[in-house]
Amino acid sequence: MNTPHRWGDQYSELGHGPIPIEPYISPNYYQREKEKIFHKEWLCVGRNEEIPNAGDYKAKRIEAADTSVIVIRGKDGNVGAFHNMCAHRGNTVVTETGHETLGNSRAAILTCRFHGWVYGADGSLISVPQEDRFYECFDKSENGLTAIHVGEWEGFIFVNFSESPAQGLEDFLGEYGQHFAGYPFDKMPYQFTYYTELDCNWKIAHDAFAEAYHVDTIHAGSFPNVFSNGLERVKLMGPHRTSAVHLSMNGKPTPIAGLANELATGSLVAQRGESMLPPTINPDRAQDFSFELSVLFPNTLIHVSEGIWFTHQFWPLAYDRTLWEGRYYVAEPETNAQRWALEHAMTLQRNAWLEDTATMEDTHRAMKSGAKQHQNLQDDEILIRHGAVVVDQYVNA
Repeated sequence: MNTPHRWGDQYSELGHGPIPIEPYISPNYYQREKEKIFHKEWLCVGRNEEIPNAGDYKAKRIEAADTSVIVIRGKDGNVGAFHNMCAHRGNTVVTETGHETLGNSRAAILTCRFHGWVYGADGSLISVPQEDRFYECFDKSENGLTAIHVGEWEGFIFVNFSESPAQGLEDFLGEYGQHFAGYPFDKMPYQFTYYTELDCNWKIAHDAFAEAYHVDTIHAGSFPNVFSNGLERVKLMGPHRTSAVHLSMNGKPTPIAGLANELATGSLVAQRGESMLPPTINPDRAQDFSFELSVLFPNTLIHVSEGIWFTHQFWPLAYDRTLWEGRYYVAEPETNAQRWALEHAMTLQRNAWLEDTATMEDTHRAMKSGAKQHQNLQDDEILIRHGAVVVDQYVNA
C-alpha cells in the first residue's frame, strides 16, 4: 500500500514545505530566468518531420531569448540553426507569419526580402546585389547568418543560444534521453495542434499539466473516473523528471467512446498492451498503465503511451504572458472509420486541455493579489516541487 508521503520521503532533498509565489509574479525573477535559462540552456524547437527535405525551414520566435531562430535542412541532410537576422540592415531573413513559420526553398537558400541578400543553408552569405558598391572593409565570408548551436535527439531539434554551452545536448539530456530512447516518435505522424496565448506566467501553465491531482475535479466532465489521481514511478533526472499515470479501472467508456477505441488508437482511456514502449517505460507492464508524464527542462512536457504521444510547450512572452502549444500524435488513419475515431478521441482530449488552460489566467490574477505568499503542495505534486527547486537553482546560480 502506498504511503501518503512516499515521493517526499524518496526525494527528501526537495523539502516538504510550501513554495513561494514570488517567482510566478515577479518581473525581476523572469528577467533572471531569461538570462540564466532561456539564453543558455538547450531548448526544443521542433521535429525532423517538420523539415524533412533539403531546403525545408522553420522560423520560430523565442521571446524569452529575445530572438527568432531559423532551422533549415541543407542539401547534405544536416540541420543548421541561425538567428533570423540579415547581416546587412538587420531585417528578418525569413518573413514570419506568427510564432512559427514553415517554408521551403528548393535551392536550399534564404533570401532577405529587404535588399535581396542570399544565404546558403550553412548560413554563408552567397550573393549581395551591387556588391561592388560596398567598401573594401566588407567581406562576404564574415557576414553570414549568425549560427546557433543545434542538436537532435530522437527526431527532436534543439537549439542553444549560448556562445559556449555549458554542456552538449547528450549530457544535458542525460538519463532522460536514455529513458525515452527507442520510442518510435516518428511512426505516428498524424498530428493535432492547438495553441493560444495566455495571460499567466509560464510556470503556472507548466504546473497545471505536471500533476494528476486535479483530474477528478477539473476533468470530471471530460474524463470522469478514468484516471488514478496519483503518480507512479516518479523519477527525477537532473533538471528533468518523469512519472506514470494509470487508469482507475473503474470507469466505463460511453458507447461512442468504446466504439472509437475499437476502431483506432487515439484515446488515452483504453488498455492497449505494450508493443512499442521501451523497457524503461511501464517496466512491470502494469495492465492499468495509461501514459508516461514527463518534463523536459525547462519548458517541454513529453508524454508517451501505446500508439499515442503528445507534447505541451510553454514559451514565455513576458513575465505574465505565455504561449501554450499542445501537439497530439497518432498513427495515420487508413479508413474513414478510423479517421472518425481519431477525431472523436482528439475532441475529448481538446476539451480536457481547454479545462486545463481555463484555470491558468485566474491563477495568475489571484497570485498577483498578494493575498497569499506561498503554495502548499501535496505529495503527488512532486513534479511541481522539483520544477520550482530546479528553476530556482538555475536563477540563483
